[in-house]
Amino acid sequence: MQRAAPATSRRSSNGPKPLADCGSFATLARKADALEALDRALRQTLPSPLREQVRFANLRNDRLVFLASSPAWASRLRLMQTHILATAHAIGTSASSVTVKVAPQPPAAPAPDRSKPLSLAAAAHLRAAAASFTDPEMRVLFLELASLAETTDSALPQSD
Repeated sequence: MQRAAPATSRRSSNGPKPLADCGSFATLARKADALEALDRALRQTLPSPLREQVRFANLRNDRLVFLASSPAWASRLRLMQTHILATAHAIGTSASSVTVKVAPQPPAAPAPDRSKPLSLAAAAHLRAAAASFTDPEMRVLFLELASLAETTDSALPQSD
């Protein structure tokens, strides 16, 4: 029966690194800034519809890695490989190939729901409930809620 090799020797160079191998936060921030600048420089030379559908992800060894939102956009970006490499060389980046991976863009964050103001009737119910409490803290909380309804309703335009 063979002995299993220790976990550290089986680890490949791909995948997450231990935190100790990542360096300081300042180093990571500088690398992120450099990648952000490279992303802006490379994508600004792409045609407009393509520019919005791809993101620059990394510079690994001599390979520029992009993420595309769909296989169709990935194909269009691959057709621009010569142009992208020429731009990279012009800004001083030594890259010899472009890799494009398909990764759908995360959905846009939904807009937070605007809270609806409490009506005058709701404020009256809150005041009645506050009067029934023996706990002074609860009474104060309910009265504060009722006062919010009044200020919200008073801010609305009055109809004659």
